[in-house]
Amino acid sequence: MERVSDDVDVVIVGGGPAGMSAAIRLKQNAEKSGKELRVCVIEKASQVGGHTLSGACIEPGPLAELFPNWKELGAPLKTEVKEDLFYILRNETSKIRIPIVPGLPMNNHGNYIVRLGNVVSWLGEQAEQLGVEIYSGIPASEVLYDEQGQVRGVATGDVGVAKDGSPKDNFERGMELNARCTIIAEGCHGHLSKQLYQKFNLRENCEPQTYGIGLKELWEVDPKNHHPGRVVHSVGWPLDKLTYGGAFMYHLDEGPLVALGLVVGLDYTNTYLSPYREFQRMKHHPVFANTLKGGSRIAYGARALNEGGLQCIPKLHFPGGCLIGCAPGFMNVPKIKGTHNAMNSGIIAADAISEKLAAQHEGVITPDNYEANLKTSSVYKELKSVRNIRPSFHNRLGLYGGMIYTGVFYLFGRGKEPWTLKHGGKSDSVDHRLKPASECKSIEYPKPDNVLSFDLLSSVSLTGTYHEDNQPPHLTLKDDSIPVGRNLKTYDGPEQRFCPPGVYEYVPKEDGEMRLQINAQNCIHCKTCDIKDPSQNINWVTPEGPGGPAYSGM
Repeated sequence: MERVSDDVDVVIVGGGPAGMSAAIRLKQNAEKSGKELRVCVIEKASQVGGHTLSGACIEPGPLAELFPNWKELGAPLKTEVKEDLFYILRNETSKIRIPIVPGLPMNNHGNYIVRLGNVVSWLGEQAEQLGVEIYSGIPASEVLYDEQGQVRGVATGDVGVAKDGSPKDNFERGMELNARCTIIAEGCHGHLSKQLYQKFNLRENCEPQTYGIGLKELWEVDPKNHHPGRVVHSVGWPLDKLTYGGAFMYHLDEGPLVALGLVVGLDYTNTYLSPYREFQRMKHHPVFANTLKGGSRIAYGARALNEGGLQCIPKLHFPGGCLIGCAPGFMNVPKIKGTHNAMNSGIIAADAISEKLAAQHEGVITPDNYEANLKTSSVYKELKSVRNIRPSFHNRLGLYGGMIYTGVFYLFGRGKEPWTLKHGGKSDSVDHRLKPASECKSIEYPKPDNVLSFDLLSSVSLTGTYHEDNQPPHLTLKDDSIPVGRNLKTYDGPEQRFCPPGVYEYVPKEDGEMRLQINAQNCIHCKTCDIKDPSQNINWVTPEGPGGPAYSGM
C-alpha cells in the first residue's frame, strides 16, 4: 500500500519547548511579512506535553521573546524563586551548606519553578491559535530524501501491525509529510537524530556526546513543610565522589506540591550502580526527608539528557533541515538548565528558516545561516563560559576537584581561560566507562520502606505507561547472543540496573541457562538503554503511537 502524502512548508519532529518555540516563531514571522506558511508539528505523545519531563526551574527570557505579555496570556509560570539552598551531602545524615553568591551558576534569582509539561501544553495552545498544525500521538518513524540526497520531510509510522509483522484488521500505512525544511526537535538521543548524524557525518568535528539520567517524582507534602519558591540543590551522597550527579527539590506554589529528583552522569563506572535505587535512598537524607515525611508521592518518571555542552555540539544543519533543542544538546549543566537554551535555539532556527524561505520561493531549503546565527547568540556565549566545568570532574578528586575548578575559574574568569578541557570519550556512547563486574564492588541497597522509598513496579504504575502489546518490538537487539554472552558474563547484566522502569531482566530458561527478557510495555522512552548498554547492542526505535508514558505536568 502506498502512503498518503501532504506538502507543508516546515515540518517539526517533536512538540517540546524547542519545537513549539520554533513553530510559534515561524508563524509570527509569516504573519509579520503577510505570507501564508504551513507549519506542522509531529508529537509522539498522545497529547502535547505528555512525554515532557524536567526539573524544572526555568529562565523566562525566551518566553518573553515570543510573548511579551505572557503573564496576561496565562502562561503557567506561577512560582518565582524566593530562596536558593545548596548542600554538599557528606553521608546519609550530615551536610555542609554552601552559600549561593551572585555569579554562581546555581543562583536562580528571577527564575520560575514550573511543571514543564504544563508549559509545553500551553505553548501548544498558543501555536494552534497562530495556525500551527499539531499531530499528537503520531511518531515520526522515517526520514525522507529527494533525488539529490536532501531531506524532504518525514514519514509517520504504520499502525495496525502485529508483533510478527503481519497487518492487523486496523492496518494503515503511515503518512508522508513533504516539507521545504525539516526541523528535528525530538530530544536527547532521538531515533531520527541518530540516523542523520551518521548519514551526514554531523559529529565529525565535535567530541562524542556525554549523557546523564534524570529521575523525578512529584509529592504532595504536609503544608507545614511546604515553602513555595524554595529551590534546593545538593551534590555528594548517595553518589561517591567519582560519580557525577546531583539532586534537586523545588517547592511549587500549586498546593503543597514539591518536585524532587536525582541526576546521575551515565559515565559512571560501577556496573552495580542503580540510578533508580540511588534516587530512592537519597530521599532518606534529612535534607529531603524532613520535607517529604507525612506527604504522598503522586508521580514518577525519568529521562536521559545531553550533558556534553559546547564541546559536543554537532553540525546543526543538514541538506534540507536542522537540529534544535535537546536533540543536539544545549544544556547548561552547572545551572542544571536547558529549557531556555532549547527555546532560544528554536527561535534562532525559525528566524534563519524564515530568511531562507523569503529568499528562495521554491524547493527544499537548507538553513545554513542558523548555525552562524547561534554562534553569535546568548546560547553559545553561555555554553562557552561553562564549557570546562563538566569535564573538570574527570580528575582524581572527582566531585571536589570539579567544585574547586568551578569556584576558581568560573567565579573569577567566567570561562575566559584559554583552554578547553575534553570529556575523554572514545565513541558516541559511554560504554567505555563501565568496568567489568570483577573490578567493581557490589552495592547493597536498603529495602524500600514504602514511606519515602518505593519498589520499581509501584513507581512505573505512576507513569501511566501503555503500549499496545501486539506490535513489533521497539526495543530491538542487533545480536540476540550478546546480552547473555557478553553483558551478563562480563558486566553481570547492567541492563537490570540502569533502566529506570525495569524493562530488562535476566530470567532462567528450562535448561538452567539465562535469557534477557524485555518488558517493552513498561518503557518510558527515556533512551537510557540505547546509551548505556556496554555492547551498544540495544537500538530504540519508535513504537506505534501513542504509546509511552502519560505524564501530567512533569
